[in-house]
Amino acid sequence: MAAPNGRSVLFVCLGNICRSPIAEAVFRKIATDGGVVDKWVIDSGATSDWNTGSSPDARGLACLRKHGIETDHRARQVTKDDFMTFDHILCMDESNLRDLNKKASSVKNCKAKIELLGSYDPEKQLIIQDPYYGSDKDFETVYEQCVRCCKAFLEQYS
Repeated sequence: MAAPNGRSVLFVCLGNICRSPIAEAVFRKIATDGGVVDKWVIDSGATSDWNTGSSPDARGLACLRKHGIETDHRARQVTKDDFMTFDHILCMDESNLRDLNKKASSVKNCKAKIELLGSYDPEKQLIIQDPYYGSDKDFETVYEQCVRCCKAFLEQYS
């Protein structure tokens, strides 16, 4: 799974159609712009299986496009293998963190460091709120948080 001599990161939220695909796309863009994308395996997933196979939310896609970012991600649920293959699993809120830690406890060779993506935010916004029931402005807030967090995360691990 890991890029040769590289690192890997999995972004996770509840359904893998709003927050985590935005984070994945943002991180991929920042890594590409920084010339290090080939050193990373980058993906996203869900704690639930509700949206498996679905495209990201249209409002999230519109938000990304507004910033010149495209994604063709399809929602998937986090698997046991993810805990053994990814270096970092970065999630959006306390509920995701609880679900992931619970799943990880049943994995013998868990190597992933499981953290809140917001723990990297220089503005200290720890939780990235689910914009699903919100407005376009809420998706923009998620995007801005992801940009700040992904930049800081990449600086720390590049």
